[in-house]
Formats: sequence, C-alpha cells, structure tokens
Amino acid sequence: VRGQVFINYNDFKKLNEKREKSGETLFANPRNCAAGSLRQLDSKITAQRPLRIYCYAPGYIKGVNFDTQIDFLQQLPKWGFPVNPNVKLGKGIEFLKSYYNKAEELRKQLDYDIDGVVFKVNSYLLQERLGTRSKSPRWAIAGKLKAQQATTIIEDIILSVGRTGAVTPVAKLNPVLVGGVTISNATLHNQDEIDRKNIRIGDTVIIQRAGDVIPEIVKVVLEKRPSNTSPFYISSICPECSSPVDRQEGDAVHRCINDDCIAKIIGRFEHFISKNCMNIDGLGINMVKLLIKKELIHNFADLFYLKIEELSCLEGLGKKSAQNIITAIHQSKKTQLSRFIHALGIRNIGQNASKILEKHFLGDLNKLINTNQDELISIHEFGITMSDSLLLYFNDDKNLKMIEKCLDAGIVFDAVDMPIESSISQKIFVFTGNLEKLSRKEAILKIEKLGAKPSTSISKKTDFLIVGNKPGSKFKKAQDLDIKILTENEFLDLIN
Repeated sequence: VRGQVFINYNDFKKLNEKREKSGETLFANPRNCAAGSLRQLDSKITAQRPLRIYCYAPGYIKGVNFDTQIDFLQQLPKWGFPVNPNVKLGKGIEFLKSYYNKAEELRKQLDYDIDGVVFKVNSYLLQERLGTRSKSPRWAIAGKLKAQQATTIIEDIILSVGRTGAVTPVAKLNPVLVGGVTISNATLHNQDEIDRKNIRIGDTVIIQRAGDVIPEIVKVVLEKRPSNTSPFYISSICPECSSPVDRQEGDAVHRCINDDCIAKIIGRFEHFISKNCMNIDGLGINMVKLLIKKELIHNFADLFYLKIEELSCLEGLGKKSAQNIITAIHQSKKTQLSRFIHALGIRNIGQNASKILEKHFLGDLNKLINTNQDELISIHEFGITMSDSLLLYFNDDKNLKMIEKCLDAGIVFDAVDMPIESSISQKIFVFTGNLEKLSRKEAILKIEKLGAKPSTSISKKTDFLIVGNKPGSKFKKAQDLDIKILTENEFLDLIN
C-alpha cells in the first residue's frame, strides 16, 4: 500500500527541543526532516523519528479488487491503514472549486504542511483508459494553493552555465525564511524574464516558492529601489570559459557556443552518470571534476576505460573506494537503449523521447543512427524539432566515434519485445476523433504490438484512418486521398 509520510508541527517542535537539549543540530522544517529520516541507512534512527503516514493508493494487492478509489480508501482503515480524513467524493466543476476554496481555509487549521489538493478520477477503469504521461497521470491534477511569500534583497546576480551551454541568471538573495525553508538563491530564467519584471541588483523583491518548492521572484518593490541601480544584462562572454555567448532568433536562452567549455563538459558528465541515465552509483560530480582536472576523462567513453590504479592514486580515494567505482561503471554497461540515448544529452531528446525511439527501433542503435527525417517524423509523438536535433547529433563524426568507443568497451542493451508478425505489419495508422472502447494510447499500443506504426498526420503513405466521435480535418483529407477509413468497431475487428 502506498502513502505519504509526514511529521506534524507538534511532534516536530518536541523533536527539535529534545535535540537542542542534547546539543544536536536542529532540523530546518518538518518536510526535510521526514524525507531525511526515511533516507537513513540505520533503521533504528528512522524508528526514533515521529513519522506518520496517510495511505492513498494500492501498490501490490492480491486476492481483492476495487472498482473505485473511494472504495479502496474506505477499506484501508478496516485493514489498519490510516487515511486522510479530509478526502471527499463529488461531481462537477463547482464541487472542485468549493473543495479547493475550503482547502485554503483548512490549511491554517491543519497540524502539518500541505501545498495543495489533488483531484482524481474516481473509477479505476477510467484511470486506466486515460493512461499516463511520462511523468504524470492524465486522470489526476494538482490544485496548488497560494504560495507563502516573503520580502528580501537581491545582493547579486550570477550567471550559471549548464550542459547545453544555457546561461541562466541566478539571484543571490539576503537569506529569508519562506514556508519553513531558508531561501538564498532564486533562478531568473532568462533575459526576457529579467526585463519583464524589471529586476536589478540591490532591489527589494517579494519571493515565494512555486508549488511550495522552487524559489521564484514574484515582483520588485519599486518604491524601495536604490537610486544608483542599473538594468542587468546577460554578458556576451561566457563566465566559465570566456567564449562568446549567443542568443539565436526565437530562443529565450543565451548559450555559450564553445563545446569545450568546462561548465558544459561537467554538466554533460553529471547528466550521463545520473540515475535516469547510465546510473553509475558512487561516481559523484566532485569525482568527475577531479577526473577531468587530471585529464583522465575527455568524453563519456573514457569512463569505461578507467583503471583501478589510476583512481586509487587520486587524492582522498583509497583502493577499496576505487574498486567500488570501477564495479559501478562495469555494472552500468548492461543497460537499456533508451537510457543510453537519454544519457548522450542530445538537445530536445529527453527521457520520454528516448523511450519512444527505443521502442520504434526495437533497441537497435545502428538503425537509429542511420535513420532519416521521413521515418523520424512518422513516429507518433515525434516532431520536426526533435528529428532535426537527432540527425544533427548523429551526423557529427566526433559523436559517432565516442559512441563506437562506448560499445567497444562492452556496453550492451536489454532486448526489446519484438512485435508480432501480422496482416497489418508495417502499415501506418492515423486516428481522429474520440474512441469509446479504447483510449488513443491503448489503440496505439495494440497496433504497435502487431508491427504497425502510428502517425499523427495524413499523407499518401497512410494505410488506415480510424474514425471516432467528432472527427477532425483528417477525415476529409483521408477521403480526398482515397485512404481506407475504419470505424472503431471495424478497427477492433481488424486487429482481433
């Protein structure tokens, strides 16, 4: 059973009073304390913390089924699991508005922190049909409450350079407490954002934590602006490597154009070894910086050729630690193609796009490298911008040599399920209108398992248009091109 762990205000206060008496460091807020308590390697320490839980979702439950979320929540207390007493079932937009407004008032009375409410479709069947995106379900939405705000002063604005060369302005703030967390930095995003809010060094500003998490500047208190301030402009020179910084037409971001910029190199390595990419456990960013400084690594492939003798000679690293890193690197060589693509850090190709590519090319990296734009833009959820970025990356000999070196080092990819050979293998399907018996995602999964391909646009190459309720302009275009048009029932008969 899944739930959310928290510490209430009263228990948190008592815990800090106890720590103060014993001379221990005080916790900043209940949220961080709860999260840190769960991460403890020693379960005895976790057991000493005043943790509570509210359960809300099934994990793995055998022998009993539920039709709705509310049925499940009503059963949980009978099994001994605590459930939040403020859960409500209702219908319609007016119910949602009313519940949200009451939550604003309820927030002041609760003995624990909340940052909003979550509205969910009650039926598990409908949840399944609606499906999920790469990071969130389509059957739930968060209604965030008004963020808590505070006033402080911008002491400086510094420029941070990321792995893509994006130069991001960051406001250094006079530290201030917002919602139980001390805030000393806030991203300013880009030059347009600075201009729009008219932000300057020395300004008094109102800040909040967006979604009660990310610090952001709401606005400048102009009447408190010092007389000697001047507008802030992002430099045309990279703060890390002194190379030119460029802002292309239509792009909100300034970028360092030097591929050998140290900040970009470090950022790319940090992304490559991260959990969602190659997941090289134990190889932290500080170690990466040291390896770059000692010129032991120049690109991703070099990681897989490191020797224990090279690592154990580094400052602060013994033979055992060096062996652990080598082991972690070796273990990372068996991975998924989607993880490897994502790890390469190709612009506009994120985690979800990498999974789509792995699926389409059936885990075959060579086919992906040798693809063309026509094939890429025929892939469901794949557009021109993404295909351009991918082709540009694979047309660079330097990138291809680095990939080849990774493969020579022993990187292998997990097998991907092959589609079933069927009468619709290699056929191209387009969908329009609302399907009643399947979600669009379910329909696409079914044809992909049979070796067919989904597309988002009608062309002469389209084999079938599947028409649901209230079809769009694709219906007329398919008629004009004499493409075979099927109703949902005819489509189900075909794939069955």
